[in-house]
Amino acid sequence: MDSKEILAVVEGVSNEKGIEESIIFNALEVAIASASQRHFHEDAEISVTIDTSSGVYTTSRSWIVANEDDPDFHIETHKTSADAGKETGELHTEVVENIDFGRIETQAARQIMMQKVREAERENIVSKFRAQDNTLMNGIVKRVTRDNIIVEINNDVEAILPRDQLLPGEIYKINDRIRAILQIKEIEGRGAQLMLSRVCPEMVTELFRIEVPEINEDVIEIRGIARDAGSRSKIAVKTNDGRIDPVGACVGMRGSRVQSVSGELGNERIDIIIFEDNPAQMVINALSPAKVESIVMDEDNRSMELAVNEDNLALAIGARGQNIRLASRLVGWELNIISSEEAEAKEKVVETEFQAKLMESLSLDEETAEKLVELGVKTFDDIAYMDDKDLEDATGLDHEKAQELKSSASDAALIEAMGEFSAEEDELASLTGLGFSEDDIETLKSNKLKTMDDVAELAVDELIDIVPMDEKKAADIIMKARESWFEE
Repeated sequence: MDSKEILAVVEGVSNEKGIEESIIFNALEVAIASASQRHFHEDAEISVTIDTSSGVYTTSRSWIVANEDDPDFHIETHKTSADAGKETGELHTEVVENIDFGRIETQAARQIMMQKVREAERENIVSKFRAQDNTLMNGIVKRVTRDNIIVEINNDVEAILPRDQLLPGEIYKINDRIRAILQIKEIEGRGAQLMLSRVCPEMVTELFRIEVPEINEDVIEIRGIARDAGSRSKIAVKTNDGRIDPVGACVGMRGSRVQSVSGELGNERIDIIIFEDNPAQMVINALSPAKVESIVMDEDNRSMELAVNEDNLALAIGARGQNIRLASRLVGWELNIISSEEAEAKEKVVETEFQAKLMESLSLDEETAEKLVELGVKTFDDIAYMDDKDLEDATGLDHEKAQELKSSASDAALIEAMGEFSAEEDELASLTGLGFSEDDIETLKSNKLKTMDDVAELAVDELIDIVPMDEKKAADIIMKARESWFEE
């Protein structure tokens, strides 16, 4: 391949593909180096540099400077310090004679260059769509294969819509019009690809953006969405103008706006709720029209226990648990739902257990402990900080005895807290003993894994998903955590 031919190839491909000449020169350098490799040892490191003005190229070969006694020393990839005139570990490079290409080498170089050009062309196209990532695209179906639908989205630019990104039961034929969300994804071995999806949450939000002008004007915000594609979605909306009802604006006159969105999504049911910063109120909104009678929140584990009466229980849970599952995803908390009767029974158990603790720790008689529980006392701190008169009225104690009781309650609260702190320290020590770092332990806690037994119950792939590590280390940690299971 002479210099004139190189310049002609670069100019022709650049004009045809709309790719910068520097990219094509780089592709040619890789192609010529790869084709030249055939005439050297397979482990030889060959590089090519092309003069972009003249088209003349230079072939170079590199060796690593190493000690000849090194067991990894290889004459094709290493040179001694004496031969190279350099220090051990440095790279020694020499210009070698350019290889005369035959038909086979020329064909191989052309294939590699065109592959690199196609990759550059694809990246060039992808870069033009970066700003439209996760936005709604209109397209025309060009090809239908077993696994994918190829959609033209703009002037011969094609994107891939995998079949698992279609709504259940959807069928498209060639030349059908289609709307989907553009998603630019990195595919291993293929680089960035233009992909499409109709099942992602953004599909719902973008359709509402089209149907509801107030969303584009930032008068209404979509603050959250949870979706079972093709079946049901929940979206949380908020208004920035108190005069506008965000739910009414999204529903539209006689439901026209929400019906238009639903129709595009195969009549997917869409629940529109008011967004609230308070997660408990957000849950109540998300489960409406089911009535939530009480909520017990566990902020450390981001979970809530919801009590619903028997008449509303099935409505709150939904078919196959869909309603409560979507509400949980929308709010970002784990939701456990029980009947009001179960909640009352659990509350009674808690009250009975605390009443026993009052009698044992504070030496109260049964009647006095029962009165305090009936007043709503649930912790020792409640007594320690209780109004003096209320405490005296509830217990029948004089002022001095009531103060002694508050002091005892304060001590009991401290002892209880110290016990919890000690238990937490033991748990931390057990996880540290397994070889986890502080950051790893925080990650485990955020995934509700707080003890050695929690880790022991994991599978290797589950642990790797939570705390990235190699399989052997994960297996060793799990087996170490399980040692206590086999102790007598």
